[in-house]
Amino acid sequence: MPAKPAYPPHSAPRLYVDTELSEGAEIRLDGNHAHYLLKVMRIQQGQPVKFFDNRTGEYLAHVTMLGKRDLILLIDGKTRERDIAPDLWLIAAPIKKDRYNWIAEKATELGIAKMIPVQTERTQNVQIKPDKLRAHMIEAAEQCERTALPMLDRLIRLDALLQNWPADRHLFFADERIHESGEGSFRKALVANGGPAAILIGPEGGFSDAENAAIRALPQSVPISLGPRILRAETAAIAAISLWMAGRGDWG
Repeated sequence: MPAKPAYPPHSAPRLYVDTELSEGAEIRLDGNHAHYLLKVMRIQQGQPVKFFDNRTGEYLAHVTMLGKRDLILLIDGKTRERDIAPDLWLIAAPIKKDRYNWIAEKATELGIAKMIPVQTERTQNVQIKPDKLRAHMIEAAEQCERTALPMLDRLIRLDALLQNWPADRHLFFADERIHESGEGSFRKALVANGGPAAILIGPEGGFSDAENAAIRALPQSVPISLGPRILRAETAAIAAISLWMAGRGDWG
């Protein structure tokens, strides 16, 4: 018989695995996952671990075998169904690597459904490494107890994005140029524009005049202001997501 957990399941380590889980299944872990549990968490026989698979939900398991570099766990049962994420996309121009990774982490924590890197005229860093960016999103989901991972699209040019924009999705466009005119209240825009949405954040140098005009020409575009201060790109992204989640998302 496995030993009883030494601590409550709610404090168990939590990991994402890219395989469909089910009650009674065995999981063998090696590599980074095994190192984390064996060397960092000092996991012991019988202790609990939580898993989520981004397909069916979250499960509680316990350790049945410990090796030097691997371990085997048995799935005891499902603890939660897969989350239904609010239908919000973040479209953000790449900025410096560490700051862009930070955007991906925090956007995941806040609950977005998809992230789309977009290349603009003033985008300076287009060396997106999807695997590393995805790893940051997975780590954030593990820590904030999400059971659904945001989708991550490939880098796309702004003109191609606008050309193929879905007819049923609003595009909230963070435009620092409109604050002085008194237009673009995000609060009012959220009331008037419900349903599927996306937030578009430009690069560190902002959008060019031609890009600004092209975005505004899109029928689904909703120009918004994020207040009287000019925000850095990463701050603007997180501020806009937070405002949308408070107004139309699942914050309640």
